[in-house]
Amino acid sequence: MLEKTLWHPVALTEAVTNAPLAATLLGESLVLWRSTDGQAHAWLDRCPHRGARLSLGRVHENRLECPYHGWQFDTAGVCSQVPALPAFTPPQSHCTTAFEVQVAYGLVWVRLARPTGEDTLLPAFDDAGLRSVNCGPYDVATSAPRVVENFLDMAHFSFVHEGWLGSREHTHIEDYRVEARPHGVRATGCKAWQPRSNLHSVAPAQVEYVYEVTAPYAAVLGKVPEAGSTAVDGWRESIGLFVCPLTPESCRVWFRLAMADFDSPDDQLRAFQHTIFLQDQPVLESQQPRCLPLDLQAELHTAADRLSSAYRRHLRQLGITFGTC
Repeated sequence: MLEKTLWHPVALTEAVTNAPLAATLLGESLVLWRSTDGQAHAWLDRCPHRGARLSLGRVHENRLECPYHGWQFDTAGVCSQVPALPAFTPPQSHCTTAFEVQVAYGLVWVRLARPTGEDTLLPAFDDAGLRSVNCGPYDVATSAPRVVENFLDMAHFSFVHEGWLGSREHTHIEDYRVEARPHGVRATGCKAWQPRSNLHSVAPAQVEYVYEVTAPYAAVLGKVPEAGSTAVDGWRESIGLFVCPLTPESCRVWFRLAMADFDSPDDQLRAFQHTIFLQDQPVLESQQPRCLPLDLQAELHTAADRLSSAYRRHLRQLGITFGTC
């Protein structure tokens, strides 16, 4: 499965500590923990002895201890102690299933399998020169691709986000450009009239968007409102969407907010995005089927859906099956 060779976010960096933390990725149960050197670890949440969940155990002397029989596993995932047999030296084969881990964008990322060909990279996100803060997680009862497609969609602004990102008096979606990129698709020339486009809006504004799909379950948008429509001169922002596919029909969502605001409290920055996504969530969870149809004949499309249609074609070309139908 291609999806297993991709990097996926599984937890906020600060959530992974020296206490075991349960997580789910692509239907697999994981246990996350951090050793004394600060390294984050991700293992299959199953003791190889009798199958108990390691996330119910504890970290003791830099080893993860199983809650059932107290087997202890070192940072390499190898059993170093079997309390029932103090004189026994476990062989290297007495080990857990360990996965690769990276930390980036304030998140812990896990890859379940190494690709056989070209190496896979983390989804790109450039927040240079901006102030960044993460928002989430949100557990959503729909597939990861449905969430990404919603993020790419402007036509819903006037209805789902009326009074914020759109108005029923300004529903027209102007023509925009979509192009294929090495790791996804990109749309430019996207425009939306918004009553309140950001936290510091002081007047309705025409806002220009640039969208880019950076991985099957990740995307970035950049937005710049008209000059004089915000209380902060030179306002610009970039929002990264990072989605962890839990099951084919459920996911966990984080946003990384990067903006030209170096003074507002973190919670104030999060509050705006929180309001917007809580407007999206019930609509997302109402969509049927929850998996995203990749057959372009399965649902209707218009020119306003050019970007989401390109996203569906991209997933189909890649062979993405987790969360699609």
